[in-house]
Amino acid sequence: MRLRSDLWVSALVRRAFAAGAGAAVVRSGDEAAGAIFVSVDRLDGTADLHGPAAQAESGDATGDRRFETLLRAVPHADVSARLERERRFDSDLWWVEVSDRDGRCFIEPPPIDPNAVRPATPAWPPRIDDV
Repeated sequence: MRLRSDLWVSALVRRAFAAGAGAAVVRSGDEAAGAIFVSVDRLDGTADLHGPAAQAESGDATGDRRFETLLRAVPHADVSARLERERRFDSDLWWVEVSDRDGRCFIEPPPIDPNAVRPATPAWPPRIDDV
């Protein structure tokens, strides 16, 4: 069973404050099932954006929320523009902004990086070589 969006956001904000960073809910969405986007202000003029990962990408059948990195080290205007497009598609989304010089997002487990090298898919069926 998936944790309600409002409780998940509240826990994220507490986690950020406990680690010495700032966090604020910029936009509240549906309390039970709103999609959550987390932007990270790096305090150097750039920001990152993390959003919901496709369930097929996350490989997680438990119902836990998984995130992927959508934008990395871009100007704040790019993050705002992306979230405005997302809001037009889904008016019930949440937007949480974390302010952290180290760029920590406080999302557990860490967001999926779509630019990371994925492990090779093993051949199926496996081949047995003659000895």
